Amino acid sequence: MKETKSELAGTDRPDLKNHNEKNAQLDAYRRDATGQALTTNQGVKISDNQNSLKAGTRGGTLLEDFIFQEKMTHFDHERIPERIVHARGVAAHGVFKAYPGNERFTKAGFLTDTERETPMFVRFSTVQGPRGSADTVRDIRGFAMKFYTQEGVYDLVGNNAPVFFIQDGIKFPDFVHAMKPEPHTEIPTAQTAHDTFWDFVSLVPETAHAVMWAMSDRAIPRNFRSIQGFGVNTFRMINADGEAVFVKFHWTPKQGLTQLTWDEAQKLAGRDPDFHRRDLYDAIESGNYPEWELGVQIVPEADEHKFDFDLLDATKLIPEELVPVTPIGSFVLNRNVENFFAETEQVAFCPAHIVPGIDFSNDPLLQARVFSYTDTQLIRLGGPNFHQIPINQPVCPFHNNQRDGYHQRAIHRGQASYEPNSIDNNWPTETTPAASNGGFESYAERIDGRKIRERSPSFSDHFTQARLYYRSLTPYEQRHVVNAYVFELSKVQRLYIREREVLEILCNIDLDLAQQVATKLGIVIPPEKLNVELPEVTPSKRISLEAFPAPDIKGKKIAVLVHDKVNQANVDAVLAWAKEESAIAEVLAPTPAPVLSSSGAEVMADGMQRGEPSVLYDAVVMVDGDNYDQVLKDGTAKHYIIEAYVHLKPIVLLGEKADLINSLGLVADEGTLSHQDFKSVAMELKQLIMKHRVWAREPVSEMIPG
Repeated sequence: MKETKSELAGTDRPDLKNHNEKNAQLDAYRRDATGQALTTNQGVKISDNQNSLKAGTRGGTLLEDFIFQEKMTHFDHERIPERIVHARGVAAHGVFKAYPGNERFTKAGFLTDTERETPMFVRFSTVQGPRGSADTVRDIRGFAMKFYTQEGVYDLVGNNAPVFFIQDGIKFPDFVHAMKPEPHTEIPTAQTAHDTFWDFVSLVPETAHAVMWAMSDRAIPRNFRSIQGFGVNTFRMINADGEAVFVKFHWTPKQGLTQLTWDEAQKLAGRDPDFHRRDLYDAIESGNYPEWELGVQIVPEADEHKFDFDLLDATKLIPEELVPVTPIGSFVLNRNVENFFAETEQVAFCPAHIVPGIDFSNDPLLQARVFSYTDTQLIRLGGPNFHQIPINQPVCPFHNNQRDGYHQRAIHRGQASYEPNSIDNNWPTETTPAASNGGFESYAERIDGRKIRERSPSFSDHFTQARLYYRSLTPYEQRHVVNAYVFELSKVQRLYIREREVLEILCNIDLDLAQQVATKLGIVIPPEKLNVELPEVTPSKRISLEAFPAPDIKGKKIAVLVHDKVNQANVDAVLAWAKEESAIAEVLAPTPAPVLSSSGAEVMADGMQRGEPSVLYDAVVMVDGDNYDQVLKDGTAKHYIIEAYVHLKPIVLLGEKADLINSLGLVADEGTLSHQDFKSVAMELKQLIMKHRVWAREPVSEMIPG
């Protein structure tokens, strides 16, 4: 039977041609209504979907209208509880490929079989805000990966920061309650710039290191395609010989790391609150598939105690200078979801989802996560069978005696729902642990100790690594951290909380940082605080964003500003160059209507300058033409250039447009290029875009109204 071509919107997307085992499994659940009759959920065809059944033309709706009842009941129950944290997210499908040699430290099949591509589902998220909040708020980003392996589902649930705010999971509810909007006003949304957050972190010194990451540029990424991921907790890997090592997971974007300026982040929250979500969708749909390399820091069991911090402390990282990251594979995201609710909203990640060859450590935060994630899915997804939701199902067979419950979708054969049994010949049965494809076996760690409620003394240093982080940043990154603390604390109404954060936290991290923040907030640091000698630290180069430059400009967006009488040759040159570099150049005119070139030909616009602001782009090109006076009268175009300049972006001003530098009161620098011919500056522009920002401009830009 010939398959009917779908007439539904979006079913012809190029990315949908990327197929793997998981997508093939999901095909069985996909529904296509092309050529089909409208029916009830029971399959009854509907003749009138416009009017409810009434007692006369102007009478009341009748209780017997089962079509209305079904439709409204479903609508009333369409929403499920949103995630307590990480509610705002976006996800995509992809595949993972392992590198050779991983069998040295793990027997996990998806990490040792280099011939197989393992299907993945990856979700990015903010932490604090509800589902309807903006993408670009200052926040740590969640980065969760679900591997559909042949040995079961493996979830690696991480963040874009390698450290967390607390050491013991029992403090997680307290931290989240403090971080969320104030309970009496439900304000502010998706922000930590308020009293309860800073009250908590100023009283709990273990938060100091993670707060430093949250105040840095790491917390305002340009997009999800250019963030790192970290497993945060310490895990174990076990090889076929039963030998274990401790590991810290890292995943690093092949696109390089980029960030927003604070002003951009704020403006984007209003201009396009879906900026990050849209960017990921657009990149995948256009074939600019983002890639990451997965790696691990490996610590032999014998070296567990060789550091001046505790390996089990989630508020600490291992500097890469001490333990380099060993690459173990890479993954690419190459297919967008087809239904946000069915896939992204219903996906359930849990650190307890592990496979043979991977196990937990005694990290007290990890131990809590193993319980908490599953527990929260039970309420969010309605019961214990959430693993049967299509997006959560493994691609390998799964059989057990866990039957019944809400949303049970399987019809189980057999009379014995217990083990051992003789009625059903003892099926399903246990699998003996093995070097490959065996049953899961927990690592036989020796345990000897008393039950006790206390922290290990090895968890007690809360400030040295926060100092390490700050000292590892470039001067401009340090300046951004200072500005972030000042902004956040300026929103704190209780002055004693501001003072406590500066005097009891920042003064113990770095006196230069503390003094700068104190000065701007009008806080006086007592002499006895200023005279304290803080420990020396060796900066880690891999902490700064500068350590992860972009290798190309693939997927970068360039705004091409045009007006009537534009030079067509330069417009064509920009577009041709962008296509060659796999970048995206969009022609923006004063209105959506085409403009005329100097020869009278129409130049089509991809959008208008007022509707597609500079914050959406990585660089700006103002094309020359016989229209300089026209541009000087165009407030939007002038603001476009000024705003891009203030946000430290590369700007190309062709021909007579070079005069705009002086006309607009700007200062020419390495990031302001001018020439008659675009081709002459194309390579220079590429290098500037790869660097992402013209950081040397920042002191000048701060004097310019933007």
